[in-house]
Amino acid sequence: MRLLKLLAAALQAGGSALSALWTFPSILLSAFLVAWGAEAAQFLISQGLALAILAWLQTLPEFAVEAVIAWEAGKDPERAHLAIANLTGAIRLLLGLGWPMIYFVFAFSGRGQRAAGDRLPVIQLEREHAVEVVGLVPPLLYFVIILLRQRITWVDALVLIGLYVVYLVILTRNPPKAAESLDDAPAVSRWAYRQRGWRRQAAIGGLFAVGGLLLYVTAHPFLTSMIALAGLIGINQFFLVQWVAPFLSEFPEFVSTFTWARRVTQAPMALMNIVSSNINQWTILAAMIPLVYGYSHLRNHGAWADFPFDPGQRIEIVLTLLQTALGVMLLANMEFDWLDATALFALWVVQFSVPHLREEVALAYGVWMVILVIQFVVGRKRLLAPKYFWETVNAAKR
Repeated sequence: MRLLKLLAAALQAGGSALSALWTFPSILLSAFLVAWGAEAAQFLISQGLALAILAWLQTLPEFAVEAVIAWEAGKDPERAHLAIANLTGAIRLLLGLGWPMIYFVFAFSGRGQRAAGDRLPVIQLEREHAVEVVGLVPPLLYFVIILLRQRITWVDALVLIGLYVVYLVILTRNPPKAAESLDDAPAVSRWAYRQRGWRRQAAIGGLFAVGGLLLYVTAHPFLTSMIALAGLIGINQFFLVQWVAPFLSEFPEFVSTFTWARRVTQAPMALMNIVSSNINQWTILAAMIPLVYGYSHLRNHGAWADFPFDPGQRIEIVLTLLQTALGVMLLANMEFDWLDATALFALWVVQFSVPHLREEVALAYGVWMVILVIQFVVGRKRLLAPKYFWETVNAAKR
């Protein structure tokens, strides 16, 4: 009987599973198109702004998943914990798996360029990347206030959106990349940038538009097929929402960042791609939850409601805040090395594989942050990101 039920479920999921045959290559193609568009756009606008546009397109599937979960939670508030699970899982996945993955691919791909006995390389960020690093700080600080109130409201949503707008405005102050470095870009990016007159903007915009449209059309069937298969093999709902769905919705980002990290020289751009997505998640994605939840509650129960946090959700948010704050501190010296990547990955693996150790992992993040503060105070690490950030802001005033 159990076998018959399994076969029936497999047949039911079969249609969704088969769609992976076309959705997977389509997702890959869309990821490359928008990445090529971003590489060409950084010669017209600041790299940070190009990456912000890229992050918006790449996180479209994640926004779609979060909106559905928040809407269903508005109908049944008992499901509200799933909305926070998806948000925090996506953030922790990008930071705990994405950042280290970039470093390991970068180090492995550049091994032929190092002499035997050389130290492991460091991803050295550029001065303009300080905007992304410091850009994570305001939403994190504001989320502490939200956490203390144990709920997120539509007013908080407006504040978070405002913080993101300010971040974008500051990004516009950085200059575009010099055209001399165009030779390092992929052939498609070079082709788009070398178009004459209005065709250049049309070609670059076309890469973004076609890649974004393809991603939009493909995202839902891709997620459906992968989640159906995950459910078929017995993955529980909370794990599915917190880890499986975010990984699938973040897949386009992993494709582009993996490609850039392999080119070694573009590893800083790969890292900033994910940092830009982290900012997007802590502001716009988080802001969407109370808006969709409140409207759904209004439609289904006749009254607008704020999105509350229960004790379990508060622990998830605290853990995610600490992990992100640690990430900011690790990048505050404008470098990312093997120790940073290895420790971030190890702590992510612990919380992924042994969920009941969340509080211990949070404590480990806190202790590590204290150690970093001491290193900054005694001068063993340089606090460069705030300095470079203010240079950008002051340059904008002149």
